[in-house]
Amino acid sequence: MHRRDLLKGGTALLSALVLEKIVAGPLIDTGLFDMPFEPLAKGPFKPTWESLQGYTVPDWYKNAKFGIWAHWGPQCQPEAGDWYARNMYMEGSWQYEYHIKKYGHPSVFGFKDVINEWKAENWNPDELVSLYKSAGAQYFMALANHHDNLDLYDSKYQKNWNSTKVGPKKDIIGAWAKAAKENGLPFGVSVHAAHTWSWLETAQRSDKKGSYAGVTYDGKLTKKDGKGEWWDGLDPQELYEQNHPLSENSFDDGMIHRQWNWGNGVTPPSKEYCEKFYNRTIDLINKYNPDLIYFDDTALPLWPVSDAGLRIAAHMYNKSIKDNGTLKAVITGKILDEGQRKAMVWDIERGQSNAIEPLTWQTDTCIGQWHYDRGVYERKEYKTAQTVIHTLIDVVSKNGNLMLNIPMRGDGTIDELERKIVEEIGVWMRANSESIYGTHPWKIFGEGPAQEGAAALTAQGFNEGKGEPFTDKDVRFVVKGNDLFATVMGWPSSGEVLIKSLHLGNPYRESKISSVRLVATNDSLKFEQTGEGLKVYFPKSKPVAPYANPLILN
Repeated sequence: MHRRDLLKGGTALLSALVLEKIVAGPLIDTGLFDMPFEPLAKGPFKPTWESLQGYTVPDWYKNAKFGIWAHWGPQCQPEAGDWYARNMYMEGSWQYEYHIKKYGHPSVFGFKDVINEWKAENWNPDELVSLYKSAGAQYFMALANHHDNLDLYDSKYQKNWNSTKVGPKKDIIGAWAKAAKENGLPFGVSVHAAHTWSWLETAQRSDKKGSYAGVTYDGKLTKKDGKGEWWDGLDPQELYEQNHPLSENSFDDGMIHRQWNWGNGVTPPSKEYCEKFYNRTIDLINKYNPDLIYFDDTALPLWPVSDAGLRIAAHMYNKSIKDNGTLKAVITGKILDEGQRKAMVWDIERGQSNAIEPLTWQTDTCIGQWHYDRGVYERKEYKTAQTVIHTLIDVVSKNGNLMLNIPMRGDGTIDELERKIVEEIGVWMRANSESIYGTHPWKIFGEGPAQEGAAALTAQGFNEGKGEPFTDKDVRFVVKGNDLFATVMGWPSSGEVLIKSLHLGNPYRESKISSVRLVATNDSLKFEQTGEGLKVYFPKSKPVAPYANPLILN
């Protein structure tokens, strides 16, 4: 079971509505906390779901369709895949065994020490962002912090555990933001640190067997334990946030997914923890002015145990209006009910909707693991450019955007296989992007066997790759102005395709088709429209990247 299966029934929603009435707004002024509050930007949006439902997705985002993400931080340094900072403390897991062999026992060499190993010595943000722009990305997003809790920027409220003070000693977000601006791309940040509280509880454990049995991992260390160590003077608890009892059933490693909505027995986060997260995120917004924030949370961060996420969203929207004269900001979140989808953009992780959605949405996926995994590289298991393009076309036909992660090595580079995939994506986009950018859903999204065998979408997503692969029998539609685009998801070996939805007398388009052009070459194609459908005759010579072939129909 995953955190995708959380909000079922009315109980969670009811508790959220009750909590909103109790806590939304007043926490700002109560003086309950010793730490300062970053002030909220003034404007029309208030920190309530009702107020945030006045949000409208900006045109730049609706039209962009395709973004690339650098999900890169210290967990990429071991080159051992996703959730390394959590799983390295799980006795018996492959990442625990890997950690033992590479670094030593996690009671001696913990994740704080992995951070110290991370230097990002070969990182060239401008070159990478330029590469992604050449591949057709219309916006760029970078990891600002992960569940490991290290801020990758000059953080006012995580002042000791951030990338300017430890690890690479570089302002990662600052440099990414500069590169995005120089390349003329809107800039986004992804924020995941709200969940460190429970996610890193594995660092409180100890081995149950062997010579280290009963020896606590480094998750309970404090500042006084650092004398003579490289981290002398630093408090590991500011990073690990483990000065609290374990959540119920914490040793069941699947519980983290079921507790993602801050229920099902999770130890409640302290008010200080929630307000520190609020301050850190407001500081991030104010310093780097991102156009987009991606939250890896059920709805907004820390909801429903705190209104911190509501306040952050209101600040982001109001600041955007103040800075731009109009609302240009985008916030994405997961597992949203219908009302919440009006307040922000619904993000589906590693999956796609099976229908045209009434509101703009996003799928986020990766060509490999979220964090770099050398095994994926060595086994050549990356998604192909064809798979990425097919996903993009399908998502766009259903009113969505695609955010694609290209995993990065700890040193700040991408490998040669990834670079080739990115370049191949660019080949198709340069020939066919007219059928992607600035388009809108048609009356139907498409036809063909791939959708008939599509896997059901669960709460958070994770249905990609579970259906039938796309072939030339699958077609996806979008419109732009008076143009109808029909993308054939393969090159027909027979030399012709039949688009059944466009038969004479079809209920979607009254006028007959008068012309058909192949977007990649601008060649006019022969066709005939009958009661069976629109039959299009393809040329003998194939264009570049012929695995997806947009046609312009007039």
